[in-house]
Amino acid sequence: MSADIELQKALRARLVATPAVTALVPPSSIVDSHQRPSPAPGIVLGETQLVDEGTSLQRAHTRVYHTVHVWKREPSLQGVKAISAAIRGALAGNRLALGGGYHLVDLRISQARAMRDPDGETSHAVLTLNALVTS
Repeated sequence: MSADIELQKALRARLVATPAVTALVPPSSIVDSHQRPSPAPGIVLGETQLVDEGTSLQRAHTRVYHTVHVWKREPSLQGVKAISAAIRGALAGNRLALGGGYHLVDLRISQARAMRDPDGETSHAVLTLNALVTS
């Protein structure tokens, strides 16, 4: 497996095991899927980018940028902001355990945006996770 797949699996496992997240989004709506419309409320584990950190000749350090989308049908942005805060809380503290021989060195949410969807009924938040992974 690759570092981004292992990170995504660990991320989903943490989110579905965190009561503060599942109180707002059912575990069955925390997905990696292209369905449209997205589940509302829902968390869609999205796009990734892998960048070689260039810190060693062994190429053992990879920076993984992972996008998480939050969706909710609501007239405001309050719900997606609450779900985003629950995700932030779920990732604080204990490091995610990665499989496949990978180790998570660092993880942070480097960006979070909340916006209104053009359909006029849906709110959307996009979180960018920045992870440093070694193999």
